[in-house]
Amino acid sequence: MPLSRYRRAIALGFATQGFVFIGLTTRLPDMKDRWGLSDLDVSGVLLAIVLLAGTGSVLAERSAARVASARMLRGGLVLVGVGAALMLAAPAWPAYLSGVAVYGVGLGVVDATTNMQAVALERRYGRTILPSFHGAWTFGGLVGAAVTLASEDLALGWTATIAVVPLLASGAPLLPRAGEEPDGEIPPATVPWRPILMVGLGMVVFYMVDTAAQTWGAVYLDDVVDAPSRWVALAALPYLLASLVVRLAGDALVERYGATPVLRVGALVACGGLVVVTAAPTWPVAVLGFTLTGAGISVVAPLSFSAAARIAGGSVERVDAVIARFNQFNYVGGLLGAVLTGVVGRDQMRLGFVVPMVLVLALLPLARWFGARGEAARRVSAGRSAGTPGR
Repeated sequence: MPLSRYRRAIALGFATQGFVFIGLTTRLPDMKDRWGLSDLDVSGVLLAIVLLAGTGSVLAERSAARVASARMLRGGLVLVGVGAALMLAAPAWPAYLSGVAVYGVGLGVVDATTNMQAVALERRYGRTILPSFHGAWTFGGLVGAAVTLASEDLALGWTATIAVVPLLASGAPLLPRAGEEPDGEIPPATVPWRPILMVGLGMVVFYMVDTAAQTWGAVYLDDVVDAPSRWVALAALPYLLASLVVRLAGDALVERYGATPVLRVGALVACGGLVVVTAAPTWPVAVLGFTLTGAGISVVAPLSFSAAARIAGGSVERVDAVIARFNQFNYVGGLLGAVLTGVVGRDQMRLGFVVPMVLVLALLPLARWFGARGEAARRVSAGRSAGTPGR
């Protein structure tokens, strides 16, 4: 089967994840009203989703040596669909919490396995293609935000029809595992975890900023700058549009300029965007700030996964397991972005966005690990691992 067909199927997986995630987060004000939740209560729900997603990602890591990523991705998409439907259409609080649990685990499985699939295909292509896959996630998110805007007048329960999308996407022709049968657990001594950790810290920063903007953006427009209720999804829409443009251009930008300068410029742009958000006197100015933030931060995640896979090296099974474990950095960032932003900003949401505004500058020193120096570190670490087994 041509690689292009697998590329379209994997992109559909990313787009579906983005569509459902943004479809849920832009409905947070409605769910908040439906169940009478405070901002602190919403932070608790988000914390539960993050922890459950971490569990899903761990399950993907433990299964990587035995189960192909395509099979795990299909199962994860089914969980995402069922969980989203319960969250949006639950008739009672226990059913809503069940939806949170199912969606959280599915989110972690899909996060890990879409990136396993993308990394495996990037290795076959032999060039950078991860940013465009994450661009597909962003495109799906844009569609999700647009659907929220278009269905503003619908009862919350009717919006559960978005669950049909992941169920259909689970049937796409995903990339099969090539080569020999899986050979068991990866030997941890051969994996250069230190440079992977440094790249992972960069991904923590990304998800901290990204989750803060996408989770709390709609609440910020609704509560702080008094946007009309019909337009609160605009916190996500321009953010995602700017992210999409930069991610689609990201493959070429990285090939031409290298990952390190692209990341450093992006960090400064994102910081500037968050300054605009926190100081915004009106909702259109806040929307501009979210747009700049999306443009600046967008390529960090795909370049993180690409760098981690390159540093790890080795068999498909090993890279799959490393990517699933690496995906845990996603949820550390999610905790900082979703939960810490909500807790710090529980009385004044502007203060909540100061957290990602400051911490995004950590990308300036971390960016070097994504480029040539990161490759050098990988070679040194790999050499040490080979010479000192079991260390």
